[in-house]
Amino acid sequence: MIKKYIGALEAGGTKMVCAVGDINGNIIDKVRIPTTTPDETLRCCFDYFLEKNIDALGIASFGPLDLNINSDTYGYITTTPKPGWQFTDLVGMASKALDVPIGFDTDVNGSLLGEVTFGDARGFSDVVYYTFGTGVGVGVMSGGRLVHGMMHPEAGHMLVLPRDDDRYHGHCSFHRFCLEGMASGPAIEERFGEKGELLSERMDVWELESFYIAQAMVNTILMLSPQRIILGGGVMEQRSLFPLIREKTSAFLNGYINTKEISDIDSYIVPASLNGDQGIKGCFKLALDSVKYAE
Repeated sequence: MIKKYIGALEAGGTKMVCAVGDINGNIIDKVRIPTTTPDETLRCCFDYFLEKNIDALGIASFGPLDLNINSDTYGYITTTPKPGWQFTDLVGMASKALDVPIGFDTDVNGSLLGEVTFGDARGFSDVVYYTFGTGVGVGVMSGGRLVHGMMHPEAGHMLVLPRDDDRYHGHCSFHRFCLEGMASGPAIEERFGEKGELLSERMDVWELESFYIAQAMVNTILMLSPQRIILGGGVMEQRSLFPLIREKTSAFLNGYINTKEISDIDSYIVPASLNGDQGIKGCFKLALDSVKYAE
């Protein structure tokens, strides 16, 4: 039972965002803690939550993660490239330190859950959330349930076709031409020599970026048939990308899909709506669901 507060831990490779809120998703307090070693970082996080006397905790973390409740390594960050964080028992450590129900999922699923529960995607049962930043992550809700399956979706590594005039080799160390390799923040910087936020006036940058993102939109539409697609992350702060992505998505579909969503594509492919707090609010929902599961 929630007596007073719930906690949110948005675990990132650079920083941890810890927050306390109420059952309505209102954020009461929030702090940022640098991500160093697991022991040092998580001790600071758990001390924060102990002071707040929370009744449940939701964790949305960078990964890869083990989300299989029946697995011996459920709740672990597994084969992450983040040095020192491989096979960190995140849920186990939190449970031991705090002794409260804990909900757990990926960082992108957390953002998706925040949008579906408290944001502009309320009322939809089939939604896809992409984040374009240092990497490209995706969260998928189908039939009102977050998709896990064998593990969690890794659509950031879907293969894309390079544009005919693009000679870039791709930033991903696993795949030459995947979405993350061609459209992540580091790919923009490596290709053009500057970070994306310094290239806002370079329409050639965003024409190329939208070419790859639109391919992902078409693949997503054809495979998952979502009711809405939400695009977040630092790259998508370049708002001029949205009309370019929508235009190219429609062109690539070439009239094959004829639904009210596609005909109103401006309301179909949209930016995140919670002012950067979608991950935290998704953690609140994970915390609330963990209490229901425990009961």
